[in-house]
Amino acid sequence: MSDSTRALDQMTRRHWLGHLASTALGIPAIQFFSTLEANAQNVRKNNRSLIVLWMSGGPSHMDIWDLKPESEKNGGPFKPIDTSAPGVKISEHMPRVAKQMHHLSIVRSLDSKEGNHERGNYMMHTGYAPNPTVTHPGFGSYCALELGEKLANFDLPHCIAINSPGASAGFLGMAYAPFVVQNPNAPIANLKPPKDVDGWRLERRLKMLSQTETQFISQRKAQAAVDHKAVYSKTLRMMNSRYQDAFNIERESAAVRDAYGRGSFGSGCLMARRLVEQGVTYVEVELGGWDTHNNNFDALSTRLLPELDKGMSSLISDLAERRLLDTTTIVWMGEFGRTPRINQNAGRDHWPRSWSVVVGGGGMKNGQAIGATDKDGVDIVDRPVGVMDLIATLTKSMGLSVDLQYTTPRGRPIKIVDGGKPIKELFG
Repeated sequence: MSDSTRALDQMTRRHWLGHLASTALGIPAIQFFSTLEANAQNVRKNNRSLIVLWMSGGPSHMDIWDLKPESEKNGGPFKPIDTSAPGVKISEHMPRVAKQMHHLSIVRSLDSKEGNHERGNYMMHTGYAPNPTVTHPGFGSYCALELGEKLANFDLPHCIAINSPGASAGFLGMAYAPFVVQNPNAPIANLKPPKDVDGWRLERRLKMLSQTETQFISQRKAQAAVDHKAVYSKTLRMMNSRYQDAFNIERESAAVRDAYGRGSFGSGCLMARRLVEQGVTYVEVELGGWDTHNNNFDALSTRLLPELDKGMSSLISDLAERRLLDTTTIVWMGEFGRTPRINQNAGRDHWPRSWSVVVGGGGMKNGQAIGATDKDGVDIVDRPVGVMDLIATLTKSMGLSVDLQYTTPRGRPIKIVDGGKPIKELFG
C-alpha cells in the first residue's frame, strides 16, 4: 500500500469537519422548510435509499427473531408472539415491531463465519473477510458513489453514520467515507463558523486555502490531497445548504419524538427517516450494548429490546405512511449472533454459524421467514445464506448491478458481489 493510500484510509470526514471548524472556515446555514418538503416529493419518485440498523456487539438473535421455546437447554425465558406476517413469530419483547412484520422478512439461516468483533464488523459491512493487502469499502460507500452522485444540486453527504464511525470507504477514497453524527439529540458539530469570522475574512481564507491546495496538488499529485480538497468543498456546500435542516429532529412534534424514543437510537432512526426523505442514499444507525456474555436476558428485556422496538417499529411505520418504504431498503444486523447455549453467567457468547438478520422495504417480497435452524438453534437445516448473498440482495434492492467491479489504486479488480446471489424468495 502506498503512503498516499494509507493516509487516505486513515482519514474520516469527521476529522475534516473538525479541522474545518478549527480553521474557522464555515458558512451560516440557511433553512427553507417548504423547499425541503417540495424536494422530498420529487425524491419519493426518483431515489433509492438504504437504512442499516446496526446492533453493535452481536445481537442475541435467538431471543429476538428465532426463538426455540421447545429447547430445554437453549430456549431461554422469552416467549414467541404472533406478528402481522402470517406464521412468523418473534420475541414477546418486540410487540410494536410484531405489528410491522408484514413489511419485513427474517433470514434465519445466515452463516457469516467471523466470530471476532472487528472481523465480523468488517465482513458484514463489506462482504469480505479482512485482507492486509486491501481495504474494502463499506456498502454505504458504494451506494454513495453509484447512486448519490447522480443527485444533482444535492448538498448533503450521501453516506451518513449515526452514533458510530461507520465503515471505511477503503480504496474508494475519502470523498465516499461516512459523515458521522455522534449524537442525534445535539446540534451537528462544526457547521457554524466562529462568531468573529465575518464574510470578508471568510472570503480571504477560502481564497488562500484554494491557492495553497491547488499548488500542493500540482506539485505532489497525491490522491490524499485531491480528496482533502474535495471533502472541504463538499463540507462548505453543506454548511451553506438549505438541506441542512434535515438533521434537525426538533422540527418533529413531541408525539413523534416520543413514538421513536428520545434515546440516541430512537432519535437516530427519526433522523434517518428525515435524511432519506430528502434524498440521502445511505444511513446507518447504531444501537450498542449487545455483547451480552453476562445477564443477557435482563439486558434485553429491560433495556435493549424496548429501545429497539420503539425506534425500529416507528421507523418502518413512518416510512410506510410516507410512501417511502418501497424505495427504502431496511436491514437489521450486527457482527454476528450469539450462541444457542446459555453460559454459566446467564449470557450467550459469539456465534456466527447460524443466526438471523432482518431485511425489509426496498420493493422486496416481505412478510416471511427464510431459512431455518434445528430445534436447538445450532445447525442450519434449510436454505443456508452467506454474507455475500446478503450483499447481493441489498445490491439488487438498491437497483445496482451485482456485476459491478472496481479497480483499486494499485490496479487490483474488486467486485461489489463476489460469488453471492440475491435471496430469490425476496424477489417474487
